[in-house]
Amino acid sequence: MTIPADVLTRIQQLREQLNAYSHQYYVLDAPTVPDAEYDRLFRELQSLEAEHPDAISNDSPTQKVGAEPLASFSQVTHERSMLSLDNAMNQNELIDFERKVRARLKTGSDLDLSQTLEYACEPKLDGLAVSLLYENGQLTQAATRGDGTTGENITLNVRTIKNVPLSLRGSLANSDYPERIEVRGEIYIPKAGFEKLNQAARANGAKVFANPRNAAAGSLRQLDSRITAQRPLEFCAYSIGVVSDEFELPKTHSEILNCIKHWGLKINSDMAVVQGIDACVAYFTQMGEKRDALDYDIDGIVFKINDLGLQERLGFVARAPRWAIAAKFPAQEEITTLEGVDFQVGRTGALTPVARLKAVHVAGVMVSNATLHNMDEVARLGVKIGDEVIIRRAGDVIPQVVAVVLDRRPNTVRDIVLPQTCPVCGSNVERIETEAVARCSGGLYCGAQRKEAIKHFASRKALDIDGLGNKLVEQLVDAGLINSFDDLFHLQLDEVASLERMAKKSAQNLLNSLEKAKNTTLGRFLYALGIREVGVTTAQNLADHFGFLERIEQADEASLLAVPDIGEIVAKHILAFFNEEHNKIIIEQLRKVGVNWQESEPVSADQQADLPLAGKVFVITGTLSEMGRDDAKQHLQALGAKVTGSVSAKTDCLLAGEKAGSKLTKAQSLGIDILDEAGFIEMLKQYLVEVL
Repeated sequence: MTIPADVLTRIQQLREQLNAYSHQYYVLDAPTVPDAEYDRLFRELQSLEAEHPDAISNDSPTQKVGAEPLASFSQVTHERSMLSLDNAMNQNELIDFERKVRARLKTGSDLDLSQTLEYACEPKLDGLAVSLLYENGQLTQAATRGDGTTGENITLNVRTIKNVPLSLRGSLANSDYPERIEVRGEIYIPKAGFEKLNQAARANGAKVFANPRNAAAGSLRQLDSRITAQRPLEFCAYSIGVVSDEFELPKTHSEILNCIKHWGLKINSDMAVVQGIDACVAYFTQMGEKRDALDYDIDGIVFKINDLGLQERLGFVARAPRWAIAAKFPAQEEITTLEGVDFQVGRTGALTPVARLKAVHVAGVMVSNATLHNMDEVARLGVKIGDEVIIRRAGDVIPQVVAVVLDRRPNTVRDIVLPQTCPVCGSNVERIETEAVARCSGGLYCGAQRKEAIKHFASRKALDIDGLGNKLVEQLVDAGLINSFDDLFHLQLDEVASLERMAKKSAQNLLNSLEKAKNTTLGRFLYALGIREVGVTTAQNLADHFGFLERIEQADEASLLAVPDIGEIVAKHILAFFNEEHNKIIIEQLRKVGVNWQESEPVSADQQADLPLAGKVFVITGTLSEMGRDDAKQHLQALGAKVTGSVSAKTDCLLAGEKAGSKLTKAQSLGIDILDEAGFIEMLKQYLVEVL
């Protein structure tokens, strides 16, 4: 049957594009498009070839797994091909997979297909597929998958990976393992290791990796294995390849994985064996919900018929087994067009470039904006308005632009230019040479800074003004009712009640909260002022060290450097803040409207040792209904206790509020003292009387 010319042209275009992308991904470790784009093009080619089977050729991407190995490594021919997997992009395709499996098993078979099929379920790690060959229990060869037939010899590099055993556990004499066994799996970099790797790269001015998969692939392809040894690589096994004939293997895939674990290699602790395709769908949903909390990246779940006999009956197609499928999660990376850049002004005046995008679905959410962080990041990416860009969104992380697709750059692109004046108030934009961030010089004169500063002032860890949310702050500023912190305490009932979606009761509740917020602590007040780089802990350290606001206002740099955790940069920000006359006026105005806090001489080391809870380690968990956890922490620290975030054998007491979870369970297992909130308040009453 004659194939239309336009179809042949499209097939050839897709093959060339996919081969180019495959080369970038597998060989250069520098992909220019996200996986989702590759998958779309691949499925289009599959569909066209299915409609026109005469067009299929041996060099089509649908007939092979990966790409040619790097010439800089010697080549390894796999004794058994390392195949890829077909994908299921939605629940219907996963259910259809079982339908096809049952249809194939039914043909010429005497099997009882009324029984539920058993599946092994494994998270699909986003790394690099490799094979490890052990002979007489010793690691003799490691190779990448390559094109599925021929891979790269990366033995020296793999030997440096800490969780890859050079010798299998057990004894060959006792037949604990085969004489020859090939273990297949994924080499990847956990999320924490990836962040540290990129932090070090930024600190050294080196190129950062786009994602953990690229980092793992680049690490494995180092010609100097000493570099590989410094990378936080891990190996996780998912199957076997060749195995000595004399060794009797278990009858199921899951039992083989347990053998691999017994031999000393890692398998995924989140794997499961389930009955039926409905249970597979449930497992897929469960792991999708856990995905962002895992300490490693996954892009889907692999489902395999667990029975090896059934696997053998089902066999293979050209590039994939018929008994397994990879169900893919929504892509965390997508490709779209950068249509423009807006500059947002934050509480400290920082100008952040925000990409305006052609709306695209990423990780199940429609994304139309993404952060570009700062102008240094814009320069590093080399991004321009009009570019095709790759967007990444993982969990609740703000979407970000991670790369530019340079081979799609149009001639009409425009440079991203930092504005010389603030887009909100028109004040000059300043950029200190040593800082990546540009800032508006307008201060509280700038409407954006005013709003953000007041939001911060009212936030839970600052003055904790209940009912004064972000939207209400914006309403109050836009209505001209507040321009500075002290204006909050001059608000009148009628003017607040007149705002949209406000009533007298809500307005009165806000005024009551404002009155209550006047009584605060020195640490909270310092944090509320919004001094650059002064967070909750630093503010409390200042309060504990000096005891009086006046002493902090008059402190010189040397005095500030004596405060725990304060370095030169933070000290300079504190000095600059208190040297500004308008900041002193703001503080004085707040005092005039009744904002107050207790001041006292700092507690000496000897006095600290005499406090009733000195040396005691507390952990707080759950919800405290009578007081916030921050307040509870401050009370404990005032009594000399150390408050930590995790339960251990060194913990003396756990303060457990409502909905306490794993920390409570662990404390109970360790026999640690546990206080509920009522008991804690009673304890405070006793100790506070004693302290005062």
